Amino acid sequence: MTDRIVSAEVLVTSPGRNFVALKITTAGGVTGWGDATLNGRELAVASYLRDHVCPILVGRDPARIEDTWQYLYRGVYWRRGPVTMAAIGAVDLALWDIKGKVTGQPVYQLLGGAVRERILSYTHATGWDVPALLDAVDATRERGFQAIRVQTGVPGLESVYGVTPDGGTYEPAGRGTGPVEEVWDTDAYLRHVPGALAEVRAHAGPELALLHDAHHRLTPNQAARLGKALEPVDLFWLEDVTPAENQDVLRRVRAATTTPLAIGEVFTTIWEFQQLITEQLIDFVRAAVSHAGGITHLRRIAALAEVWQVRLAPHGPSDVSPVALAGATHLGLATPNFAIQEYMGYPDLTHEVFRHAWTYADGHLHPGDAPGLGVDVDEALAARFPYEPAYLPVARRRDGTLTDW
Repeated sequence: MTDRIVSAEVLVTSPGRNFVALKITTAGGVTGWGDATLNGRELAVASYLRDHVCPILVGRDPARIEDTWQYLYRGVYWRRGPVTMAAIGAVDLALWDIKGKVTGQPVYQLLGGAVRERILSYTHATGWDVPALLDAVDATRERGFQAIRVQTGVPGLESVYGVTPDGGTYEPAGRGTGPVEEVWDTDAYLRHVPGALAEVRAHAGPELALLHDAHHRLTPNQAARLGKALEPVDLFWLEDVTPAENQDVLRRVRAATTTPLAIGEVFTTIWEFQQLITEQLIDFVRAAVSHAGGITHLRRIAALAEVWQVRLAPHGPSDVSPVALAGATHLGLATPNFAIQEYMGYPDLTHEVFRHAWTYADGHLHPGDAPGLGVDVDEALAARFPYEPAYLPVARRRDGTLTDW
C-alpha cells in the first residue's frame, strides 16, 4: 500500500532569531523538515501553513512531490507572493527530505548526483569606516573565505543597514514593537562607496572575490553610474542595484556597465525572473530555495537560467534556517550553473536546535551524505524559545520620504 501523510505540523521557534519550520510525518513513521521563515512576517506563513495547507496534506502520497507542488500552486486561485511561495517551499523541502530518507540517499543524489566536489560560499564583512572594513576582511579571510560581501558605513549617516558603529553582529530585524526608522542619503553613498571598495581591492589583492549589495536603493541612472565606477574594482557581483519589479529599467544598467549584476532575493517565481534571464539583464539569480517554492521550483529557474548563461546563487542569510541552507547546498552540488552560496553562519544555539549534516570548511560548503536533507530538529529545545516580535527597519531620505530598504 502506498505510504500516506498522516500529519503536518508547524513549529515556530526563536533560538537567536525567529524561524518557522514544517514537519511532515508519513504513516510509515518517516518525517521530513521544511523551512518557511519569512523575515519580519513569520507568523503570516505559519498561519498560511497551519490553517490552509497542513489540513489538505493529510492523506496525500509523500512521494508525489511534483504533483503536490502543482496542487498547492495551480490548485488555488491566489498564486505567487512570498507568503504562498514560502509555504509551498516548506512543503517541497519536507517532501524531498522524506524521499531521501525512504530511499536512503542524500537529496543531491536524487537530483542527478554531484557535478562538483564542494560549493563555493561567501559571507559578510562590514566596517563603519574603511580601516574597520579592512580589518573585517582580513578576519574573514582567516576563517577560510575566498569570497566576501563587503559593506561599509557612510559618512554623515548614523546608521546603515547591516553595518554597526560598534562592529556588532549583523541582524537587521530588531526585536520590539515596530520597525526602526533609518535615515538614508543616496548621494552620500555614491560619493563614498566606490573609493571605499577600491581601497578594499587594493588591500586584499586581485584573487579575493568581492561582492557588494546596494539593497534596491538606486534609480536606474544611479545604478548605471555606480556599476561603471566600480568596474576597476572587479567585483564578483553588484547586488540589487535598483528595484527590479519594472524589469525594463535593467536594460539601461546593463548597457552602461560590465560589472556583473545579481538580483532576485525578493522574487519568488520563475515568471519574475523570466525577462531578466532571457534578456541577459542579470548574471546571477538570487532566489532563496525556501522563498521560491522549494527545490522543485528553483530547479526550473536554474534550468531556464542555464540556457541564457545566467548562474544560480541562492539567497542564504541568517534568516533562512539551516533546513533551507541544506536544501540550497544539495541543489548546488547537483546544478551545473550553480555559482556560489551565501553563508552568514548561525549562533551556536541555532546549530543546537537544527542539527545538520552540512558542513563549512575553507570557504566551501558541502551538504553531507545523510539520507534526505540531513537536518534534524530538536523539538524539545526549540520549544524553549518562543516567537519574539521582530521587524526589519524602514528607511527614509533626509526629507522624510520613505525609500526602499
